[in-house]
Amino acid sequence: MKKILYSLLLVLAFGSSTQLDARPYDAAKVEQVLAQAHALYKDDKSGANADYIPALAKVDSERFAIAVVTVNGEVFTRGDINTRFSIQSISKVFTLALAMEQKGAEAIRDKIGVNATGLPFNSVAAIELNEARAVNPLVNAGAMATVSLIGGDKAEQKWQAISAWYEQFATTKLGVLEEVYSSESNSNGHNLAIAELLKSYGRFYGDVDINLDIYTRQCSVGVTTKELAMMASVLANGGTHPISGERLMSADNVERVLAVMTTAGLYETSGQWAYTVGLPAKSGVGGGIIAIMPGKFAIAAFSPRLDGAGNSVRAQKAIGYIADKAKANIFSHQD
Repeated sequence: MKKILYSLLLVLAFGSSTQLDARPYDAAKVEQVLAQAHALYKDDKSGANADYIPALAKVDSERFAIAVVTVNGEVFTRGDINTRFSIQSISKVFTLALAMEQKGAEAIRDKIGVNATGLPFNSVAAIELNEARAVNPLVNAGAMATVSLIGGDKAEQKWQAISAWYEQFATTKLGVLEEVYSSESNSNGHNLAIAELLKSYGRFYGDVDINLDIYTRQCSVGVTTKELAMMASVLANGGTHPISGERLMSADNVERVLAVMTTAGLYETSGQWAYTVGLPAKSGVGGGIIAIMPGKFAIAAFSPRLDGAGNSVRAQKAIGYIADKAKANIFSHQD
């Protein structure tokens, strides 16, 4: 019965021939849509690599990959799928998920904040302009504060909890890209100032230096596009991993994480993304973006050139194209 339900969901998402056969999806159709998205945007040269982290400026800007993982564990890929890049701010989603599982959804709302700031991801003004000093778990200030909520008496305990959590989602070992970590650590003055400001307002929950270092390490974790889509598929599947079958998150917490992604996942352009694409998503300045169609699939795309808000240009366009072809918009009414 479960397999039949998956079949119907995926047929709705990607279309099918007039007869429903034994396959749970129209694989050829999915592959065709990914190929079209890749071909349409592979020559798009707009945007530029992030250069405020020197290691990111050196990443090959021609790299471009797309992956889809469905809720029954099927994987589709296109492009430079074996290229490993730094997860950057997409890590915020998964650390938020861990903190929410450890501390509860109310602690995130009360100790961090969940409203979108409407300002750039590294904004200091977002803190000063909010009288409660609440921020958001998907901007730098809130993400560092979220790291400070993760359980553990020592730095290594915290880091092991976070890295093991990521690997459960990815179903594989993940490592830190040391060049990115070093580069980011050496250019971290702005984040340090943000963390100290939060601490002065009582909105940071541990040692600043320790938690800033852990935050920098989590942003420097290396992933492929396929691994990123695999991580995101847990959110598409309501908290249960479609490959391992392990429940990693409560369904209620998945809903809350997706809500924050919808309102703040692409920083100050999140509203425009929700208006035009209609999927919960999260970007990273390493060039990756994940997007979730609840109950159906997760998409990940990677390309290093970013727009002015810090979101990959090609990845946005590719995901938007796939979402349109799949009629995947959480706000649309489908009979």
